Amino acid sequence: MTDLGDFDLASDESDQPEVPESGTAIGTVTVREGLTLSEEPGGDRIEAYITPEHRDDVRLRGYVVVPLDGAEGSHVEHLFCRIERLRYAHEFSTDDATAIHSRRALSRDGIDESDYKFIASLHPLATVVGDPTDAEVTMGRRLPDTLPKPDATVRQAAFESEIKTGLKLPSVGLFVGHLAVSGERVMTAATPPTVDYRLDDEGDDPMLFRHVLVAGGTGSGKTHATKNILRQIVADGRTYDMPDGRSVPPAVVIVDPQDEYAQLHDDNPALSDEFRRQLRREDIAFGGVDDTKVLVPVAEGTKYSPRDHRAEQVPITIPFELVRSNHWLIAGSRLNDKQLNALSELLRRYFHQADQPTYRDFVDFLDDDTVIATFTGDGKIHEQTYDAVRRRVNNQAFRRTFDQDGRPITEATEVLVRAGGISTIPTYHLNSGAQRTLVVLAIASLLIDEKLTSDPYYPRIADRPLVLAMDEAHNYLAAANSVQAARVIRKFTDAAKQGRKERLGLFLVTQDPGDIAEDIRKQLNTRISLNLSDEDAIASLNLERSLAKQVPELETGQMVVHSPDNAKAVQLLGLNQCVVKHGTR
Repeated sequence: MTDLGDFDLASDESDQPEVPESGTAIGTVTVREGLTLSEEPGGDRIEAYITPEHRDDVRLRGYVVVPLDGAEGSHVEHLFCRIERLRYAHEFSTDDATAIHSRRALSRDGIDESDYKFIASLHPLATVVGDPTDAEVTMGRRLPDTLPKPDATVRQAAFESEIKTGLKLPSVGLFVGHLAVSGERVMTAATPPTVDYRLDDEGDDPMLFRHVLVAGGTGSGKTHATKNILRQIVADGRTYDMPDGRSVPPAVVIVDPQDEYAQLHDDNPALSDEFRRQLRREDIAFGGVDDTKVLVPVAEGTKYSPRDHRAEQVPITIPFELVRSNHWLIAGSRLNDKQLNALSELLRRYFHQADQPTYRDFVDFLDDDTVIATFTGDGKIHEQTYDAVRRRVNNQAFRRTFDQDGRPITEATEVLVRAGGISTIPTYHLNSGAQRTLVVLAIASLLIDEKLTSDPYYPRIADRPLVLAMDEAHNYLAAANSVQAARVIRKFTDAAKQGRKERLGLFLVTQDPGDIAEDIRKQLNTRISLNLSDEDAIASLNLERSLAKQVPELETGQMVVHSPDNAKAVQLLGLNQCVVKHGTR
């Protein structure tokens, strides 16, 4: 790793810092405190003496390599390590906590580095096999299983191939960001000099369908980073294999609380020509996606006004028909199990007899004296239970949301799910949380049910790879003591478990990851964290300890990624500009 300095991905290449072709030798392995490689956690002891002229270049969590045969330049096998501790030690037996020593130090510029030893403790991550200077050689890796020789040369990792091999970084896939240490991009001798981090989407088990969580507080750059990742999903030529052997571009449906993701339709006018060239060189998709549509939920007494985007708008409504297979959609958070069972019985009877079911017609059905007598007269439903169901179902939010003057979502599945297209569902214009919850869960349930069933009613949904992205996911997927919450959690947990096989990916974005139900959260294999300050929120991400400590200190655009089935856990730096329109300009 070399110091990035003021490197800007959009800057001219002539401004980029030079990187030594072979990597800087910064010190040697020392056995003063012993040299140990162990299977026990924390049992490794590999330390390097850092020479005075290179001490300012060494950073905690930086990456170094050590030859395992002791022969500098052999490049056959190296130990790939991360610096996990830095410390000074006395070179000579002396006491520097004295007035005399302090006066001497203050009387000259700085201290004499030769008076002290600078020791770096190394954590071995892998044994890297192969010559990183030979482009024809495929690098290999295995778990660390042998020690370097005493006095072996320690050098900064400077080759993209050895870094990617040591960290198990995929060479292809969805671009997330650039490898970083202490907020600075890791630089190599390659062109481009950065090391990209990608989610592997090759083969039978793409990481996208093992689900993604993006967590970050206000001002952390969470939406910026999410837009950049989502844009990669619909890059030209990206397809995924379906169980029937077809290779199909993915469809993306986004729950868009603040109407921000509709800007995926538009180019970012601030991108310079040089930045665009660098994005092309790194195979990073950019520019607006023409096939982006905004499916606007119509609700009585509301008006949608687009927030600075040019995407096509399609008015939609939630038909009461969707309640037929998801009774809990109108259960709310106040019905108990007994009342939900009564509601389900009433709904089954209603749908059995209704030719054109609507919410208002169902309310009239519940008020019908004959229906009341039928269910309460023979004791099927207790009178108090029936009254509780009727009061709570006769809800103003439901009345203003179901069956409005828009295209029923069940009749617009060809618009909702489009191969290679993006559909956003804005909710900011809806008046209440109950309305927003109804819209989001109704559409999500439609998508999940069709993807998981063996007998889909809407083949357009079932036959395509689908990514369901949900911003402010904690508002809909929180654990709670209600029958509705239990049904929601069960549905999304099933979706997460079966998504890999059915090509259904969940992409959840939140500032409160701890509020997402644990049964769902533990199924999310890739966890991308930007700045978070709440300790409980950080703990819920189950990050490695060294990464968790970094999270509260991350600057805007910095992130840590824990994706154990994709690569080693690392710190990244996102693109400093959004690849599509972002914000108001």
